[in-house]
Formats: sequence, structure tokens, C-alpha cells
Amino acid sequence: MPGRDAPAVADPADMAAALEGARDWRLAEDGALAFARRFASPAEAVGFLVAVALHAERHGHHPEATWTYREVSLRLVTHDAGDRVTDRDLALLADLVRLG
Repeated sequence: MPGRDAPAVADPADMAAALEGARDWRLAEDGALAFARRFASPAEAVGFLVAVALHAERHGHHPEATWTYREVSLRLVTHDAGDRVTDRDLALLADLVRLG
């Protein structure tokens, strides 16, 4: 359940715009912003995750992340907003899309 100071849920049009052209990102069935990519090597996958972690720290907002060998999956939602996408997620997404 959202807290008293929970951020506002993102507008669906804003989510669609943010995902347009965002390589390997999509809107998941559960409403989360989801990323999945298979990298050339485990080292490349871990390097990407380190870059994600650095951006997440700057934003003070962290994705759910899974790494398996060469595959990385990310999920962006705001737990304080009832596991829905907020402007926090869209701001982090914009930075993560620039990682390539």
C-alpha cells in the first residue's frame, strides 16, 4: 500500500513516450518497466550492472536486478507507490537508456 508521501503514479502516455526507442525495455504485463538483454560475455553483463548501480545511487532509486551468466534483467517500479511506475522510475529509465 502506498505511503503518505508516495510519489504520483506516472501517466501512461509518459511511460509510452519514455519507452519509445528504448532498446530492450518494455512495459511488462504487471505494469513495471522491464529490461532484458543477453550480453556478449559475463564480464560485459556485470559491467553494465555496475553502471546501472552507479546511476541508481545518483537517483536514490534502485531497480530490481537479476544477473545470470550473460543475461541481465531489470524491473523498475516504486515500492512506495504500490509497485507502480512513477516519475522516479521514468527519470532513472532515461539515464539507463543512455547506457546503450
